Amino acid sequence: MTEKSSARKVRKEKLNAVAKEIKQRAVQKLKPAPNTVTENKLKLLITIVNRNKTEYFLDLIQSFEVNTQFVALANGTANAKMLDILGIADTEKSVIFSVIQERKIPDALSALEEKFKSIKGGKGVACTVALSSVIGTLIYGFLSNNKMAVKENRT
Repeated sequence: MTEKSSARKVRKEKLNAVAKEIKQRAVQKLKPAPNTVTENKLKLLITIVNRNKTEYFLDLIQSFEVNTQFVALANGTANAKMLDILGIADTEKSVIFSVIQERKIPDALSALEEKFKSIKGGKGVACTVALSSVIGTLIYGFLSNNKMAVKENRT
């Protein structure tokens, strides 16, 4: 092996080592901090209940660290004949829109399901819709009830 080829080999090894170190640092930067927005996603929880039980369900949902809720008054869509068949007299409903952390959803839905079954006149329906974005870190922090929310680094 000549002196030139051994020098090339050494340079190539050094270059590979530097490239490997750059890749490792890049991977380290891509890992999110433990309290970033990407780990605490938000969803919209939509709950439809009888109007006379609205306050009860608002309080129940709020116990899952929900800061923002909106109530819309609604009426059922079934006709009188169908209401007689089902034995339902009350068609006045409330639709509760709540912003909730994704990790709290299983507990919230199971609590709602239990209350729908056990409370007299407490029947209802609940579902979630993913939120794709929220404008601003401060707004996200408020909606998620997370004062320590930090923005994801994208460098």
